[in-house]
This record gives sequence, C-alpha cells and structure tokens, in this order.
Amino acid sequence: MTRRADTDVRPISEAEFPDWLRAVNTGFLRPPTPPEAEVEGRRSQFEPGRFIGAFDGSRCVATFRSFAQEVTAVGGRPVPADAVTGVTVTATHRRRGLLTRMMTQDLGAAKERGDVVATLIAAEYPIYGRYGFGPATWMSEWSVDVPRAGLDPRWAGPEDGARIDLVDAEDVRKAGPELHERLRRAQPGAVSRDDLWWQLNTGAVRFDESWTEPHYAVYRSAAGEVEGLVSYKSDDNWHDKQPHNTAQVNWLIAVSPRAERTLWRYLCSIDWITTVKSGWRAPDDLLPFLLPDPRAARIVTLADWMWVRVLDVVRALEARTYEGEGTLVVDVRDGDGFTGGRYRLDASPTGASCAPTTASAELTLDVSELGTLWLGDESAVRLAALGRVQEERAGAAKMADALLRTSRRPWCPDMF
Repeated sequence: MTRRADTDVRPISEAEFPDWLRAVNTGFLRPPTPPEAEVEGRRSQFEPGRFIGAFDGSRCVATFRSFAQEVTAVGGRPVPADAVTGVTVTATHRRRGLLTRMMTQDLGAAKERGDVVATLIAAEYPIYGRYGFGPATWMSEWSVDVPRAGLDPRWAGPEDGARIDLVDAEDVRKAGPELHERLRRAQPGAVSRDDLWWQLNTGAVRFDESWTEPHYAVYRSAAGEVEGLVSYKSDDNWHDKQPHNTAQVNWLIAVSPRAERTLWRYLCSIDWITTVKSGWRAPDDLLPFLLPDPRAARIVTLADWMWVRVLDVVRALEARTYEGEGTLVVDVRDGDGFTGGRYRLDASPTGASCAPTTASAELTLDVSELGTLWLGDESAVRLAALGRVQEERAGAAKMADALLRTSRRPWCPDMF
C-alpha cells in the first residue's frame, strides 16, 4: 500500500459521480463498476456539497454522503437532521484520517445549516462513537413458526367490518406516504421518507435488474380508513410434497394496534406459508404476544440501529416531551467543539426549557452518550454503572432516567 500525504478531500462534482459510486461499491464489496442505469438513476440523488470524496490523484478512494432528513423526537415533533450514508474508505487508504476529514466537513456544514442532530445506520459498531454518535434505537427481527403459533387455520379475515385487500404498487404509492406520515408523527426515532423512497420500494424506479415484485396488502378499518400496509415476498420451498414456504416482510406500517394485529394474522394465514420473517421491527414489538403461543416467534436479530449525534443541545432537549418533572444540570463534553458546555434542563409534562448555565454540573457525559439518551431508550443509571456517564451529584442519573426514558422504546423503521 502506497502512502500519499496529498489525498484531496472535497465535495465531488457531478462529473465525478460515477467514480465516486465505483468507490462506494468497492467499499461495500459489490461489483465495482456500476451499470449505466444505476449511475443515471442515482443522479437524481446528487446534491452539490453533500457528496464528499477523497481523491488520490484522479481516483476516488473514500466516500461520504449526507442528505436532509427529519427525525421524530419524543412527543412527536420532527427535528431537522443530517442523515449520513455511503461512508467508505478503500482498504488501500486506511488509517490516514480520511473519514475524520470527511466527517468534520459534513458535520460543520450541518451545524451551520441549523440541523439539530446527525443520524446514521452503523455497519460497524466501533467507528462512530469517536465522532460523537451514540446508538439511539435498536431493532429486532423475528421468525414465526406458523404451525406452532396456535392460530386458527380457518381464519377468513377480520370480523369487525374491517378488510384486508391485496393492492398493487400504484395503490401503495398513493396511500403509503400519508400513512407513513401518521406513523412517524407518533413514533420517536422514525424518519422522513421522500418520494424516491416510495418509487424505489414499489419498483417505479429501478437502479438495476435485481428488483422482484412483492405482494402488497392493505388494512382498512370498518370506516374504510387505511390504517396499515405490508409489503412481502415469498419463496417456493417444498419437501416430500409438503410446503415449507417463507413469507419475508419487506416493511409493515400500522398506525393502530388492530391494524398491526390483523396484518400479522393475515401473513400467518396465507396458504403454504409455514414461516413468517418479520423484517426490521421495534425492539419491543408486539408481534410475539399477538400469537397464542409467543414462543413460536423467535428473535433472529437484535442489534443497535440508528445512531444519533447531537449538534444543538438546547434545541434537541427542548424539542422533545417529558413524562416526569425536574431539573438537571448536565456537562456535555464534545471534543469536536460543536455543542459542548454546561446546560440546565427544566422539564415537565407541560414543556421544557434548556439553556447554558454556570451552575455546578450534576451529570457529566460525552455528546455520544447524550445521543444515546435523547430518544429515551437507554438508562443513564446503566451508563453510569458502565462508567460512560459520571454522577457529580448522587441520584443525578436516576433523575435523568425519570425525565428522559419513555414507556415504549423508540424505533427507526428505515435503513439509509
């Protein structure tokens, strides 16, 4: 591996996009040269200044992309976010600070734009904590053994006037965006989806030939209102003239417990399906307990998911709601200098205020730990036991939990 000190890190031009995409494919161990259809299809995502590359001569050897996003804070308020994706460093150019330089450029621009947080889905756990990110949501994947679940195989659909209907992609593009907006207004950790998301996930836009059309089912309440949608695929697996087929859920949106329950019941009732795989679900998903025998659903994946990097402590803490009432002074350490300092949070169920203060700190923590706590999933008491936050006043971590933790866990349904 050669060593060069003059690697140029900068936003790419649109003309450099194919080389940038080749470097992305190399980093993610995909065939390097992207098909022309993919290059042209992904050009619609190009935004000057938000695609960064590191160049050794004329070759792109590291990549970084961000895009505008909204993240739902606890209580339902969306906050502007800098969503980070497409991060790679080619194996020949490791350990040269290229990611640090790209990250610093992007987070600086996000801070200047007024983004409250930055977000990402971490492919590898150890990388992003050093840039102030902390795991803020988790996800679970379930595999349901349908014959064991104890469900009535004679089920013929909901009996309360509601309906399950199979629909096509055009119907999903019409009903899906509004349904998702209803979901994300109520789900801390959910993120916005643009029109391209719906185009890609219904096959209207295809970057390559790997697209396989899924099935779509919609749940309509007795009043005719769309309350749920599911996209799923199935395989064709028979042994000894017996079906052993799997329904793989791509995504399932439900804005009411009855819609969620009925969609899962529908998936488990499809002829020849003996296994249902849930796709990415919340870590405290209702799925196993919707079955007569919850043991029929087993977790196949439980992992950290969306990571959060706080860029503005005041706005982040004031954007969310609080179930308890109290005051907490936190000393936030931020080695990159974006938002460190000491802050006083006054919170109650009726509102919250946060401002810089000179009062003595009660809890000291890195900005990455604040990101972990912000959506209410993690316990400050547990982080203190791990040595990741420091109590300056006895009981401060317990007070932080009383203010910050939520009754249901946050969840981000999306990969980005």
